[in-house]
Amino acid sequence: MMMRKVMNKIKGLTQQHQQNIISSNDLSKLNRGIEEVKLLNAKILSHQNNLAQDEILTNLNKAEFKVFSQWGDDGIIQFLVDYLQPENHLFIEFGVEDYEEANSRLLMINNCWKGLVMDSSQEHINHIKNSDVYWKYQLEAIPAFVNRNNINNLLQSYLKGSYADLMIIDIDGNDYWIWDAIDVTNPTIVIVEYNSLFGCDRAITIPYSDNFLRTKSHYSNLYYGASLPALFHLAKLKGYQLIACNSNGNNAYFVRADKMKKLKALEPSQAFRAASFRESRTVDHQLSYLNVEAAQQLLSGLPVYNVLTGKEEAF
Repeated sequence: MMMRKVMNKIKGLTQQHQQNIISSNDLSKLNRGIEEVKLLNAKILSHQNNLAQDEILTNLNKAEFKVFSQWGDDGIIQFLVDYLQPENHLFIEFGVEDYEEANSRLLMINNCWKGLVMDSSQEHINHIKNSDVYWKYQLEAIPAFVNRNNINNLLQSYLKGSYADLMIIDIDGNDYWIWDAIDVTNPTIVIVEYNSLFGCDRAITIPYSDNFLRTKSHYSNLYYGASLPALFHLAKLKGYQLIACNSNGNNAYFVRADKMKKLKALEPSQAFRAASFRESRTVDHQLSYLNVEAAQQLLSGLPVYNVLTGKEEAF
């Protein structure tokens, strides 16, 4: 995290200052060197995780490390791929922004997987297509605002009869509804973002809306996504088992029931992690750093959909 901040600070300097400090060619070499060190660390940590396989199978959070993921998801994904040995080496991730910080990026670079990424921003997609990873690896980047009406066509046009081994859903909104709609691929591993502020007692999600935008749905920026029990319910219907949530409390991990091997199936109460981050906003869009109780109070009374009863109710 510190290295990323340093690099962002260097990149943010004026062109004149950059010329005084470091040439663009040297800056590019520095970036490549930093990435090589990150990848070397990832290989070492992955090897250590594999040596501790029996211990990690009882608690996947012990596998966590960060290279390109926002939190420790790189380590969990690397461990699962090494352990489950999926065959197609194909991933799908949507909601990737500019792909500089993403859960599938290490898998692509370190393991030479190919994949599809999607984001609603054309600017973000342009950034990806103009980056080195786009010519170095078999990556397809598509600008798309996904909804339950277009998601299968988008996936099918890329998969062309094949199937993905890993799917990552992180769109800060209709995550439950999108996974519910997908019927053209049945990945070995599915990672879906959950909203820990929705708690671990109710199977709820935001009501579906084709044009849902988290930033416009409520000024707090906290009204989005689904609870872990809601995703657990959907996973069961689709033939998946819950195996973990990352330690920072935003990503839930599911594996197809027929691919579990010795992975331990968990109930939501066993896997749930409360979010460690504080991302609440004020009415003028400034961070307010509210604790869990105060943040949940902001959501009080907002409509949610109970996936067990099939009815809307108040948060």
